[in-house]
Amino acid sequence: MLRRGFLPNIGNLLAFEATARHGSVSRAAEELSLTQSAVSRQIQQLEDSLGVSLFSRSRQRVVLTDVGRMYAANVRTTLTELADATHQAIALSGTSGVLNLATLPTFGTRWLIPRIPEFFAQHPDATVNFGVRLVPFDFAAEPFDAAIHFGQPHWPGAVCEWLRNEEAVPVCSPAYREREGIRSPQDLTRATLLQQSTRPTAWAQWFGGIGIEVGNALRGPRFEQFAMVAQAAMAGLGAALIPHFLIADELASGRLEILFPQSLVSGGAYYLVYPEHKAEAPLVRSFRDWVIAKSRQG
Repeated sequence: MLRRGFLPNIGNLLAFEATARHGSVSRAAEELSLTQSAVSRQIQQLEDSLGVSLFSRSRQRVVLTDVGRMYAANVRTTLTELADATHQAIALSGTSGVLNLATLPTFGTRWLIPRIPEFFAQHPDATVNFGVRLVPFDFAAEPFDAAIHFGQPHWPGAVCEWLRNEEAVPVCSPAYREREGIRSPQDLTRATLLQQSTRPTAWAQWFGGIGIEVGNALRGPRFEQFAMVAQAAMAGLGAALIPHFLIADELASGRLEILFPQSLVSGGAYYLVYPEHKAEAPLVRSFRDWVIAKSRQG
């Protein structure tokens, strides 16, 4: 519950924040289109309401006190959040709803966003805001209605809808394959292995699955996202294990090629996750039905 007695006048807060940011009453007044005396009066009103000094004053200079420095940082954050919330409210005028979706970066850019126009065609008044999260989070503490998750179907207080498994294939650029003379899986034991940081044992599992012993399957440069791994492979930096569905365009264009038919099916899978209490929210339900149907198509 908001305690209204502790909510200062927003005009006073704006005058304080601008003065704190510029270190000058005159520059704050210029930014706010006010007189210097008006800005000084608003700051004094704020200090009187708080019962503390926010600035120390020496002639024409104003310097934040320790309390003022702490308060300025918090006020700036609050004003930014208020401005963002206002912009979102304006942006949503005339829409039927908004879905705030957290997605894995490569899944979002390479698979979801190229297909999302179809969802908007079916729901023209809907708005989907995209954010990035790499690990599970608390929906109660984050501004998301749903998330794309990779791993196991375990998320406290949430529903996990299976979308697809992950099958990674060994790939590299045609130039790298020719330069390194990669003709058989055994040849990869001497190649540079491009590593994805969230799949640290992928190469070891791949070699183990086809019965090849390799000295150190963890060697090679490490990347946080599959998109970066794909770019590195196309640049000829080495061989990579990448989910087939995330590099369909690169394979079709010949920028990458599958080295061998042996693939690696991950122990995890991709899921759409949403809080239990939003299971029947119209837009969440519509997006759930659509993304599940699309994932079944490939």
